[in-house]
Amino acid sequence: MTTMRKSIAEHMVMSRRTSAHVTTFFEVDVTNVMKAREKMKAEFERSGVKLTVTPFFVQAAVNALKRFPIINASLDGDTIVYKRAMNIGIAVNLEWGLIVPVVKNADEKNLLGIARSLNELGDRARNKKLAPDDVKDGTFTITNGGVFGSLMSTPILNPPQVGILGLHKIEERPVAQNGQVVIRQMMYVALSYDHRVVDGRESVSFLVRVKELLENPHLLLFGKDPVKTLLEL
Repeated sequence: MTTMRKSIAEHMVMSRRTSAHVTTFFEVDVTNVMKAREKMKAEFERSGVKLTVTPFFVQAAVNALKRFPIINASLDGDTIVYKRAMNIGIAVNLEWGLIVPVVKNADEKNLLGIARSLNELGDRARNKKLAPDDVKDGTFTITNGGVFGSLMSTPILNPPQVGILGLHKIEERPVAQNGQVVIRQMMYVALSYDHRVVDGRESVSFLVRVKELLENPHLLLFGKDPVKTLLEL
């Protein structure tokens, strides 16, 4: 094992030994998110930012964490520590291992800011230029096995965090909608959580909110004020 592989192995075994892992799955229709990305990506590129679907998921997760802060907490002994900051770790698979750079204060960033941070962190990770601060102080993690074709998985928690959101492959599937069979872009999302701290009610409610925002991205982008432009969010 390389030094990084040993560190990953130790961390994963520690997570399984200490956390009471439970995973909840939801199916999400991301057709409208994909349409929004197509409409917005040229405008983002003019700002020097590549827009993927990941920033939408980060923004949806942050919104849901505000409603259910227990999932943004950590456990210190028998004390639940609620975090003011929402620092979202994004798992990045590299040829030499797995690393989780962190988008700091993601709740203070708009969609453009989140996308820019993800671009910068991803580039630094691939070029081995991440600073120690880039991988510190995460409060919640998102991992995307869908880029490799994964349909479903059960993510392992990143202690001391108590929640991790797993994203999976987006694919066209026939769906019943208003009595008709239509083709929609669908995916499964998985929330693994530490049942010592988080109960089923909070985990399911969190995913309900994430699903609502992703299936209605105008709520995610504009909130109650549709006059705002996309880059002013």
